[in-house]
Amino acid sequence: MTTASTPSTGPPQISPTTEPATLRAPAPGTNALVKLVDRPATPRDDSARAVVPRLLRITAELGWRLLVVVAAVYVLGWVASYLAAVVIPVAVALLLAALLSPAVHRLQTHRVPRGLATALVMIAGLALLGGVLTFVVLTFIRGVPALAAQLSTSVTTIVSWLTTGPLQLSTAQLSGVQTQALDTLSANQSAITAGAVTTATTIGEILTETLLVLFTLIFFLHGGPGIWQFLLGLVPGQVRTRVDVAGRRGVAALVSYVRATAVVAVVDATAIGIGLGVLGVPLAVPLAALVFLGAFVPIIGAVIAGGVAVLVALVANGPIAALIVLGIIIAVMQLEGHVLQPLLLGRAVKLHPLAVVLAIATGLVVAGIAGALFAVPLLAVLNSGIRSLRSPADEHVDPDDVHTSSPEDTGPDEPGLDRQPELPAAEPAAST
Repeated sequence: MTTASTPSTGPPQISPTTEPATLRAPAPGTNALVKLVDRPATPRDDSARAVVPRLLRITAELGWRLLVVVAAVYVLGWVASYLAAVVIPVAVALLLAALLSPAVHRLQTHRVPRGLATALVMIAGLALLGGVLTFVVLTFIRGVPALAAQLSTSVTTIVSWLTTGPLQLSTAQLSGVQTQALDTLSANQSAITAGAVTTATTIGEILTETLLVLFTLIFFLHGGPGIWQFLLGLVPGQVRTRVDVAGRRGVAALVSYVRATAVVAVVDATAIGIGLGVLGVPLAVPLAALVFLGAFVPIIGAVIAGGVAVLVALVANGPIAALIVLGIIIAVMQLEGHVLQPLLLGRAVKLHPLAVVLAIATGLVVAGIAGALFAVPLLAVLNSGIRSLRSPADEHVDPDDVHTSSPEDTGPDEPGLDRQPELPAAEPAAST
């Protein structure tokens, strides 16, 4: 037996999410009761998003994200500067490992145990590098007083020519420039000769940092793959392979950069030193040492070292010899840019000169000489790694197929990696 439901005679219940009920008129000729109908309410947007222009919203969102990134970079830079006594030796060890690790790998391919290969490379490589750097640095420091005196004479001679030559500049216009240049030379001379050891406050600190470089270098050469696998363990699993490939590309870029820079430094110093010696330019050996050291700061170092050599040749041997020295420097730079770098650098390590200059300037402002030295290698590593992460060609690459000692593996296998997209060829006109 069913019980008939009785219609509710109370007032209709109106949901707070609906609009008030509306009356609907009955059909003509009927005695139907009035029916209440609930309509869904149209939501009201009281937020500021409805009135803020879309361009302003996007700009604000990008702005605060950029501020967060800048703040993070600033904090990292502050931490690195605070721990400079640790960061700089580790960075130096990383550069040396990039230079020596291909030799360890080659010995391993000849079935030499990795421990023995590391020991042999450490002994032979550090003996060679230590000898070369000691000779270059001591030669440069011993030649600084005579070089500074020669440059002072060069500045005085140039100022005299500017006042008595065809330009006829006034002495008042050039006195400030001459005084500033001579003061700079005197300050740098005293800083290099009397304070050649002022990069560290005590001999103990120098020994500590040297031992830290050697200790870190041993572990980089012997256990580098294990260290990299440990760092990869911190990366989420779904992107670990892609990060592994990008990291190996970055290490390959660092290896190629350090190897090319060392070879370029030796070739530049040897060629320019021989040219200066043949022309009879004084201080040829200290100038060659300056060229060698300047090669580790791309573009800017070469310009400064070459300018000093030309000035010394101009004052000591005359304008003809200075022009010949300038021609030798230009020829060496052309050899470097068109022969050595294409052979020794990978495709992805090629950096635009403007990017190199800006990176060096930023590193010099932020961290001084150490910043200028490490700015370009860091830029090369980031350039190769970011290119790999963005490239579809590296999505399915096996990390074991990327060889860090090969310049060809510094970038993904993409056609036209370093070329600007060419304009499409014009279609031939349709024949009528």
